[in-house]
Amino acid sequence: MYRINAAVVIPGRGAPIRDGAVVIDDDRISYVGPRTLAPPHLEANTITAAAVMPGLWDCHVHFSGVRNGVSTQELMLTPTPLAAARAAKDAERLLQAGFTSVRDLGGHGIHLAAAVDEGTLAGPSIYGAGKVISQTGGHADAAGLPYQWVSDPCRSEGMLMVADGEAECVKAVRLQLRSGAKVIKVCTSGGVISERDNPYHRQYSDGELRAIVEEAGRAERVVAAHCHGKAGIMAAVAAGCTTIEHGSQIDDETAACLKESGAILVPTRTVFAALAAGLHLLPPAWRAKVERLAAEHLASLRTAIEAGVTTAAGTDLGLSTSGTPVSHGANGAEFGHLVAAGLTPLQAIEAGTAAAPLTLGRQAPRAGLLAEGYDADVIALSADPLADIAVLAQPDKITHVWRHGSLVKSPERTVRTAA
Repeated sequence: MYRINAAVVIPGRGAPIRDGAVVIDDDRISYVGPRTLAPPHLEANTITAAAVMPGLWDCHVHFSGVRNGVSTQELMLTPTPLAAARAAKDAERLLQAGFTSVRDLGGHGIHLAAAVDEGTLAGPSIYGAGKVISQTGGHADAAGLPYQWVSDPCRSEGMLMVADGEAECVKAVRLQLRSGAKVIKVCTSGGVISERDNPYHRQYSDGELRAIVEEAGRAERVVAAHCHGKAGIMAAVAAGCTTIEHGSQIDDETAACLKESGAILVPTRTVFAALAAGLHLLPPAWRAKVERLAAEHLASLRTAIEAGVTTAAGTDLGLSTSGTPVSHGANGAEFGHLVAAGLTPLQAIEAGTAAAPLTLGRQAPRAGLLAEGYDADVIALSADPLADIAVLAQPDKITHVWRHGSLVKSPERTVRTAA
């Protein structure tokens, strides 16, 4: 049992509580409120912090296990055992940075999740999509590799899958479910790292998208849609996709459609900012896309925020080399980007806590809030993120992390997740 006394308790949704307390009892939260009203817990370990809040969520990561730059070929050719070993270290970095839950939207997370849950690996709760589903020639088609190999749905390597026509799309979903996917990822537009497509061009027909969403829905899984251009966004919403990933071309009409449908925007501003800052380092084909997308993406995010579109925090980070702007561990930067785009610090925190489980539909845990009976995924900080949102991007300011009630980070030691 733990009792955290804090100058400010940030529940995840609603007003903060000044001079508050949170009590963790086994794997649940048993009290949240004013410190003076907290029931006595004589056997509790008491910790004092500047702030306490729910564990952070990143709703768009990739446990890809690549180190030498991200490309579709690298994602396909990196041997799965090597990629998974690297990604295991990334999971530890995320946990130490205060992230207790993530959606892996294309990667080896469905396998890492089992290792985390059994206590073999220290990491966040992982809700994986398995392989990214794409049309032939689409964003998740490694066009530089032989089509016969890339299009084999049962090959063991890689985190990308090609499927065309409604029957193949249904089978692609079923194969991900067979592997243990908690969410399905589909590409409804081109992208940046794919060699031969345009981010503004729509991908997949109405029938194919409906088949994917309906098949996922039968297993109570939501569909996350990678889409930049307006046509891809509108098609994803019309088909019933739950989340829009990136959303680089949102105007007033698109924002109104998102709000009316209840679709959730996961903007991944962190990766755009990182790519734009390192534009001179990018391959020429990427550079042209990023130059056009980066500024338009920020304007689109601001339009969505002004329209009241539900936003959940996600970064699109996935590189296993430590210390770069696109490496795991830098995920907390997303909160600052959301504030710069128009959210208040309290709203940005909600996007990365209370709002985040909505991106999983019926697969969502009872998490993301400091509330009685909720999962004890909790972090304590040495500074108040409401006063300076940049604190969430500094892992050293996150002094304690609990996942399911187990202390996995403290100033004295780092404890591996218990079984």
